[in-house]
Amino acid sequence: MFVVDEDVRIIEFNRAASQFLSAGREQVLRQRGGDVLHCLHAAETPEGCGYAPYCRTCVVRNSVQEAFHGQSVVRRKAKMELLSGGKARDVYVLVTASPFRFGRQPLALLVIEDITELEEIRRIIPICSKCKKIRNDQQYWAELESYFKEHMDLDFTHGLCPECFQDLMEELKRFETESSPEHLNR
Repeated sequence: MFVVDEDVRIIEFNRAASQFLSAGREQVLRQRGGDVLHCLHAAETPEGCGYAPYCRTCVVRNSVQEAFHGQSVVRRKAKMELLSGGKARDVYVLVTASPFRFGRQPLALLVIEDITELEEIRRIIPICSKCKKIRNDQQYWAELESYFKEHMDLDFTHGLCPECFQDLMEELKRFETESSPEHLNR
């Protein structure tokens, strides 16, 4: 969570936000978000964050601008391209931005949720085409619900889609017919 000004300069941030940052507090405050997050595009120009051609479509910058125009942005999904160890890496995020005032100063609360792991898992989960079990890293097959509970702390509710409901009703009718006294006496 970051508190930013209209130019996405970081005014304050919480401990969770520091996980995104590779610099100390003194090097982060009053710097633009893309500069301290090591956005690939911020590095394209000497002026940094906000000045590269890509910056016009940046979800973080645009969400903050919307907040400064009185609108809230809630969990807008985006891909950020960050530099890490001299290499570009994709980071998938959900961006939330809300306007607020501190004294007379308009600011925005910016929340960046890292969903990279979820996006990567979503793309590469090996799943059995028949029983729908998922193969885990230890090459064991686990129930779908167990896999997601273990890896993402997700729980499921269960129901039946219309097709499966219809199949189940037909199966029950067949069972009733086959176990009826008339059918058993044949």
